[in-house]
Amino acid sequence: MKQIVVIGAGKIGATIADNLARTGDYQVTLADREAPAAGTGATTPGIARVVLDVADRAATVALLQGKFAVLSAAPFHLTTAIAEAAAEAKVHYLDLTEDVASTRRVKQLAEGAETAFIPQCGLAPGAVSIIAADIAAKFDRLDSVKLRVGALPRFPANALGYSLTWSTDGVINEYCEPCEAIVDGALRQVPPLEEREEFTFDGVAYEAFNTSGGLGTLCETYAGQVRELNYRTIRYPGHAAVMKLLLRDLRLSERRGVLKDILEGALPSTLQDVVVVIVTVSGHRNGRLVQESYANRIAGDGRLSAIQLTTAAGICAVLDLLAAGELPGKGFVRQEDVDLEAFFANRFGRVYAPAGWVARDDAPALPIAAE
Repeated sequence: MKQIVVIGAGKIGATIADNLARTGDYQVTLADREAPAAGTGATTPGIARVVLDVADRAATVALLQGKFAVLSAAPFHLTTAIAEAAAEAKVHYLDLTEDVASTRRVKQLAEGAETAFIPQCGLAPGAVSIIAADIAAKFDRLDSVKLRVGALPRFPANALGYSLTWSTDGVINEYCEPCEAIVDGALRQVPPLEEREEFTFDGVAYEAFNTSGGLGTLCETYAGQVRELNYRTIRYPGHAAVMKLLLRDLRLSERRGVLKDILEGALPSTLQDVVVVIVTVSGHRNGRLVQESYANRIAGDGRLSAIQLTTAAGICAVLDLLAAGELPGKGFVRQEDVDLEAFFANRFGRVYAPAGWVARDDAPALPIAAE
């Protein structure tokens, strides 16, 4: 049984801890700055809960010593501190961050490391990067790679068409920071909330616009190989205009704490959400320009919201693959290094498998949890 530390006991962190503990393959310690209130947090018996301030480097390293891996589900601004502690303790490191600067630091720490550093293991970046890389590999020559992802309430009831299903800090950060993209073959930074587009999927109207961090390391991976590569967040029509009013006209991008208080005081959370994922790749195959897509709508399972289910599934599946020896055991590991067949076949990753998907005969036979 492998010993795992999950740092961050919010909705996603608690879900990760529950997922791993229920398998019986992992002994899980769930750490957070605050002790959980009665009746909240992870519910699976056997999870050890500890109070930890990540700013206390010595305490963090001591907690990680002798463990197999640490999984960061903490706010993005704590990512580097946890990664640095993992490097000192010589344990494998995985996180969910979409923050570009944090990932650069993780990559630096991975240089010459004896353990694996695998950032961006959630939904986007994360699973969508695995899917995009698999589709892209089927082309002789790439033209464009477009990723569109959104976590949305199934029953929107406000002008934003939005509910707080994920980290408020994370949402604000990706709406404010510059976005990486490849435009006409050149790596560029494009502004968030711009290049808005509209489309319908399964009869529902959506908009999508630039946000930061969703591409993970794809720009670096496909530099010089693709004409166009971009990531846009999916929302219901009208969302981008309201967010521009708040962030730019009212200048709340300069007072993110105020915006966080406003959003958390006004927008309800919900378990009735849906995750929409569309990955579209075009390029040349056998001399012809063709397009291939992955499109999926993933709902919650009645116990977990869709964003909890998909985000936790990504990092838990990658941990399983690492533990099974299906991923490199040291250095920097990109999401593009994860085999899609193995990911879909995994007991957690199968959440993303499209309807009718059948595993290859040579797909790794990782254990499947009982229903």
